[in-house]
Amino acid sequence: MSTKLTLTLEKSVIEKAKRYAKSQGRSLSSLIENYLKTITIDEVHDEIEITPVVKSISGSFKLPDNFDYKAALTEALTEKYLKNG
Repeated sequence: MSTKLTLTLEKSVIEKAKRYAKSQGRSLSSLIENYLKTITIDEVHDEIEITPVVKSISGSFKLPDNFDYKAALTEALTEKYLKNG
């Protein structure tokens, strides 16, 4: 459900924001809505309830302290795509 919001901003800010939105192929309302969603994302995470199944598997294994997630991911993706390439 959409609701109207009235903002009071400097005219120059509005003009620049409208130009920016147009250059991105978006509406100013869309840009502002996405910005507000981004800065309030913590509230959304607080509302998400973790299911019992997820809670039960949480902590079921421990990675070594020196585990490099990015290196492991890069290696797995390289192997996957070079194997099929």
